[in-house]
Amino acid sequence: MSSSTEPLHRALGLTDSELEDIREVLQREPNPLELALYGVMWSEHCSYKSSRIHLRRLPTEGDRVLVGPGENAGVIDAGDGIAVAIRIESHNHPSAIEPYQGAATGVGGILRDIFTMGARPLAVMDPLFFGTMRDARQRWLVEGVVSGISGYGNSVGVPTIGGELTFDDCYASNPLVNVLCAGALPVERLVLGRASGIGNLAVLLGSATGRDGIGGVSVLASAGFSGEDGAASLDDAKRPSVQVGDPYEEKRLIEACLALLDGGYVIGIQDLGGAGLVCATSETAARGGVGMDVDVTAVPQREPNMQPYEIMTSESQERMLAIIEPSSWDAVKALCDQWEVRATVVGRVTDSSYDAEGNPFGMLRIRNGFDGEILAEVPASSLADDAPLYERPIKRPDNLDAIIADDPTNHVPSDITEDVLSLLLDPSWVYRQYDSQLFLNTVVGPGRDAALLRLAGPGLPASERGLALTTDSNPRWCALDPRAGSAWTIAEAVANIACVGAAPVAVVNCLNFGNPEHPEVMWQLSETVDGMAEGCNALGLPIIGGNVSLYNESGGKDIDPTPVIGVLGLVETLTTPPPGWTWSEGETVIVVGNAPSEPSLAGSRWATAQGRRGGALPAFDAALLGETSAFIAKEVSWICAGNESDLTAVHDIAGGGLVGAIAEIASVTGVGLDSSVIARPVDLLVETPGRFVVSTSNPKAFLARAAAAGVTTTVLGEARGTVVKLGDAFSTHVATIAERRGGALDRSMRAAG
Repeated sequence: MSSSTEPLHRALGLTDSELEDIREVLQREPNPLELALYGVMWSEHCSYKSSRIHLRRLPTEGDRVLVGPGENAGVIDAGDGIAVAIRIESHNHPSAIEPYQGAATGVGGILRDIFTMGARPLAVMDPLFFGTMRDARQRWLVEGVVSGISGYGNSVGVPTIGGELTFDDCYASNPLVNVLCAGALPVERLVLGRASGIGNLAVLLGSATGRDGIGGVSVLASAGFSGEDGAASLDDAKRPSVQVGDPYEEKRLIEACLALLDGGYVIGIQDLGGAGLVCATSETAARGGVGMDVDVTAVPQREPNMQPYEIMTSESQERMLAIIEPSSWDAVKALCDQWEVRATVVGRVTDSSYDAEGNPFGMLRIRNGFDGEILAEVPASSLADDAPLYERPIKRPDNLDAIIADDPTNHVPSDITEDVLSLLLDPSWVYRQYDSQLFLNTVVGPGRDAALLRLAGPGLPASERGLALTTDSNPRWCALDPRAGSAWTIAEAVANIACVGAAPVAVVNCLNFGNPEHPEVMWQLSETVDGMAEGCNALGLPIIGGNVSLYNESGGKDIDPTPVIGVLGLVETLTTPPPGWTWSEGETVIVVGNAPSEPSLAGSRWATAQGRRGGALPAFDAALLGETSAFIAKEVSWICAGNESDLTAVHDIAGGGLVGAIAEIASVTGVGLDSSVIARPVDLLVETPGRFVVSTSNPKAFLARAAAAGVTTTVLGEARGTVVKLGDAFSTHVATIAERRGGALDRSMRAAG
């Protein structure tokens, strides 16, 4: 497996101490195949060995939670006999090397995480992070990633309904490609990824196994790129570690798996993602406390002379492992043939032993033929659950106090018009390449505060409920204060789904960080976890799943801490679309919610664009958010239920502050606003979540409802004319705003070329 003089275990990513741990588990010397199994399963990507100790501090329980962290996806009870599965994952390193296939297989993998729970995937979202558009390589990355997501998602038939687009120099050599998927299922169809029943069969479904993706998680996601300019990320030697996807095979696999579940043929099911067949077999066996024999010669192969370690660790896409009873085999094979999906028996469930505490465990045996030579024999739980747990050194960055001291808040010019125009960016170039209307359930699609779907689909009970989704991040905040920054990011996500009338019910997260061997990175991770816990506890939200992506560095430089938050919300009755960014002439424009008592521009988009990355974030204050978001959600949900209302537009105040929100609405509606009520430039640029811009056709009635709810309001004036003028700080024509916003991304792409 290695022609190097380097010891084999090191070539496989294992440390000397980890080799000693393996010897202790086996009570003997491991053979090369066994080392390969441990190498991928004990990688950072699969085992979370640097982050697990911190993730335990997150809140994971709630009244609606059916499945929490630890399974392929989290699942909540949405009511009406419907459950919703949700998961977010990263495909960062593969996308840096081969952007099209890296992003495409990221979509394929997250879809399998959802339908392995028994859910039909309903929607995808894609938070994307790139370097600033100064060179052709960034354009290549952007175009490749977007094409990969659209090529796979559109072909497999799942709509991409939203996401994020962030440009910052810290991602120049290490872009981030995160993908979220949500799906729905009848509650009774819920199935878990565990094996049970001695003598039951392990059936491999889907594509043949090739050499693409071998060692992908350990080669790529557990090591940064060495090149100072990212050139090493294009090294041809790394390309075999990037998987190749086939969306049409995935579509057939989805339908076949859901049909198998509806037929009651499946006892447990698991997708083959990171670490391939060894991951699926060891995890299903470990969860069930049983053993499993795997015949490597039975695995369908699309390349000649594949070695057992290649077969077991390949990350070839579009594959699932189902546990079935032997008596079901003929029906399973016939159903899979109907969908033109390959089905092959590759393993058998075996009995278990008991450890000193009385816990059941089984052995994973890799065999040359079902009754042939044993090539490897290890406890399944030692691969799936017992990787070393590292409490890595933590250190607050030495230079952080100096950075915080460089506060940009008191350095805002009196006229911010040009500064604000330069911040505006319409991401429609990206999302117009995605089909956001597949299934015809999309009520609010890309480009708004949050996406909104009808909770409907084949095989689901009838329901009038709606499903809201958003992804949010703010690495600018988290670079300064990862604890407060991540808590405020939770708050921003909750505010976003309030804009479509939804109450939040669950959170998932994708934690993107640099090298965990750097104590400063581990401090960022630890603080982020505590901030997420603080935000979720304050708002009563469980975290039901997530992903950790480490070693996002290049040339020794770590990315800014980038926790991406996905929030799932529910609308009780959805018969009418919510209001959008649609004020009209003569309507009254109002700010809803309290501004911070001491405004700060730390981590704001304005300050970052000016090269000012310092300042202190305000301490997280749930009171600034909770009542206001609940009030807005109630107002909008009233409209969603088909009721008459005077509320005509709603938009949360986030990136770009109040002036940014007003500019975005004006660019969409073509109607301006002249107001001097909030005139200080700093107050126009503050981005602290928990505030909203709304318009109403009956200000007296709206203000009375807000007062009754105990919510602060500030009337800005009436929408009218073709100019947006906010005191002396900002003044320009609506047409100028629309042109600058609409052409920003296209100009950047052309400049990079």
